[in-house]
Amino acid sequence: MNWDDTGPDIDQRLVDSGSDGEDQAVEAALRPKDLDEFVGQEKVREQLDLVLRAARARGATADHVLLSGAPGLGKTTLSMIIAAEMNAPIRITSGPAIQHAGDLAAILSSLQEGEVLFLDEIHRMSRPAEEMLYMAMEDFRVDVIVGKGPGATAIPLELPPFTLVGATTRAGLLPPPLRDRFGFTGHMEFYEPAELERVIHRSARLLDLEIDAEGAAEIAGRSRGTPRIANRLLRRVRDYAQVKADGVINRDIAAAALKVYEVDARGLDRLDRAVLGALLKLFGGGPVGLSTLAVAVGEERETVEEVAEPFLVREGLLARTPRGRVATPAAWAHLGLVPPRQGNGGNGQTGLFGT
Repeated sequence: MNWDDTGPDIDQRLVDSGSDGEDQAVEAALRPKDLDEFVGQEKVREQLDLVLRAARARGATADHVLLSGAPGLGKTTLSMIIAAEMNAPIRITSGPAIQHAGDLAAILSSLQEGEVLFLDEIHRMSRPAEEMLYMAMEDFRVDVIVGKGPGATAIPLELPPFTLVGATTRAGLLPPPLRDRFGFTGHMEFYEPAELERVIHRSARLLDLEIDAEGAAEIAGRSRGTPRIANRLLRRVRDYAQVKADGVINRDIAAAALKVYEVDARGLDRLDRAVLGALLKLFGGGPVGLSTLAVAVGEERETVEEVAEPFLVREGLLARTPRGRVATPAAWAHLGLVPPRQGNGGNGQTGLFGT
């Protein structure tokens, strides 16, 4: 319900927080239309509500807004809510699509007064366009360069007041001059299971599905704290319930469906378990280098590092150390394995966690 960007170019995983064509179509129907409907992110919602109420009371355009956080947490949804709350149209584009300053100038010059410009993955915008954006955000003006060399002329172009909503999964990559020009910055946190249960119940109502509290809790617990994943899992459980049962989703049906799709009780899928399994069974829990681990599971280094590792680290199942990747005691317990008396495959060195 509240969600958002894709990772490395690999086959879509059921627990991938990026979105594909099917997700985008369903998201359009499930997205909340105002802040009251939006589930979770209580602090961001409260702060953003104050910003928008104050702007409406002044009859002014809302301050520029920067939303940061992992994919799938609701950045795109909040940008649409901002436009709806301000009763303004919204223009949607992305950083990778703006490779030249002229691309940005064309978009800015066509904005209407008060319009919301949503710029997804803003940290991936080209540097020339980024520098043009500084003046546009602060002075509502851009200088269009005509000609080249000594004969080049800068033509100032006045812009109507607008609200820029920038979204990024890597706020640290934004240069300080750009960050400082946003009037409001909100960081999106991962959702608690109880919040995801509310998301699932709301989505089930909109999809005309019958689901009980235990079924929603089972799906929420495997959703990695991400609403987009929760909605995707709900749709797959719906398919299973319609084919294998009477269409009603309960705990048993949800667990059986997600077992078919290889999503375990903690939200790990085949790739996650393959990484952990190789680390534990082949390398005695580590430490082991990333490239070696990637070869062991038959994946690219970038896939292991950017797709599997973030969740495993966040769950406390894997640690990144200067010497390599190391499994934690929780990883041994999760896969039902007994750690060796000595770490590192019996080479006599003590592991990071004393295994």
